[in-house]
Amino acid sequence: MAQVVGVSPATVQRIWSARGLKPHLVKTFKLSNDRSFEEKLIDVVGLYLNPPDQAVVLCVDEKSQIQALDRIQPSLPMEKGRAGTMTHDYKRHGTTTLFAALDVLTGTVIGRCFPRHRNTEFLKFLRTIDREVPKELQVL
Repeated sequence: MAQVVGVSPATVQRIWSARGLKPHLVKTFKLSNDRSFEEKLIDVVGLYLNPPDQAVVLCVDEKSQIQALDRIQPSLPMEKGRAGTMTHDYKRHGTTTLFAALDVLTGTVIGRCFPRHRNTEFLKFLRTIDREVPKELQVL
């Protein structure tokens, strides 16, 4: 582009940066081919926007294969005139799986990590939700 316009590549970069342009990034999406997708979408969004009384609406997600890492030495805290520091090397402790549930009304998160990623661990997580949500509320 710089050659075509007759300016330096640095000038093009400055102009793009000043306007927040990132032409190298591509965003994609995929629509479901489920015939009842729209009805299901309306139901879910309706729950988030207008939760029923005496109920808590949770959005549950999982992230598997998270690397469990630990720094070799403790980090040094930030002080006046010096940024916080940490070592570049770390010790591996395998992987973990995170299950999390977000209460969309309050922003509260219920989360648990497990060493494995099976339905057994997910069922344990569901029992955790059951214990942490007040008994008078229905979980949706």
